[in-house]
Amino acid sequence: MHRFARDHGVPWVDFVKGQRKDDVMHEHLDRFTGAEGVLFVGRAQEKTTLFRTEKRRDANGDSYPWIVKASGLVNQFYFYCVDADFGPFFVKFCSYFPYNAKLCLNGHEWAKRQAAKAGIGFTALDNGFAAVDDVAALQAICHRLGPPHIDALLRKWLARLPHPFSPADRAAGYRYELSILPAEFSLTQMLDRPVSGRVFFEQVIRDNLDIGRPDQVSLVFDRRMRRRGPRATASTACTPPCSSPPSTTDSSPPALRSSPTTQAHPHFAKPPAPTTQLSKTSPVQQVSPHNSPQRTKKTNLTRKSGFARSSQASRAPF
Repeated sequence: MHRFARDHGVPWVDFVKGQRKDDVMHEHLDRFTGAEGVLFVGRAQEKTTLFRTEKRRDANGDSYPWIVKASGLVNQFYFYCVDADFGPFFVKFCSYFPYNAKLCLNGHEWAKRQAAKAGIGFTALDNGFAAVDDVAALQAICHRLGPPHIDALLRKWLARLPHPFSPADRAAGYRYELSILPAEFSLTQMLDRPVSGRVFFEQVIRDNLDIGRPDQVSLVFDRRMRRRGPRATASTACTPPCSSPPSTTDSSPPALRSSPTTQAHPHFAKPPAPTTQLSKTSPVQQVSPHNSPQRTKKTNLTRKSGFARSSQASRAPF
């Protein structure tokens, strides 16, 4: 790789963490004046799937190598190029076995160059067309792009660029074959009517104004609810306050009496009765058998113990 860059006078770029490769490509593309060629060679360390060898032993204890699938941080070499038919593209080679490669191109750039060769006027965007004189002719150009064109691009530049497979390897049958990993397809509202594009974008914005979808709830709460396990999310349920008036036979001082919504001081509370009785009027209201005024009862539902305990079960003062 270094020898190719030195012999052909191609710039060498070592990518750093957080650097956008596309921005570096546009900087070199603005200074490029040829019809086609290599813009620069880039190197980056990236994590990828690869195969390693490990030592294993058979039943007799003898060791032997074994190939296993793993992941590793290895050097990746990028060749950013310009083709006369496809425009800007890049090829990436992995420096570790099995020497994977990736070809990335933009079909819009191919369509722009084919339209320019056919004499069709158009207004270009970075990734598409803003306007075109002959819609039917441009649509026919887009329909022509297929696997033979992409394979021809790959073979053309593999013959020019250095890569892991030598001529002897290729003669023995080791060569790259194309397969589509990710593919992005553009909609053609622009070729229909400009108003269709505006309607499409307005509908996209309208559908994404709210965050009420399940996959967006974490943006608000930022907490995962766990229902099982030793670290289950705690939940608390409180009973409503008692609404009945205080007892008229209460012999305690007026200062210690509590209103239906005001709780008496816990240090003067009497010990809890050994048994309690649920009122018939409310399934959650507790009635004390003593002559003390009614007190607000708060019940905590504890997930670990599995039963309800009263938070007001304080001991009597000594």
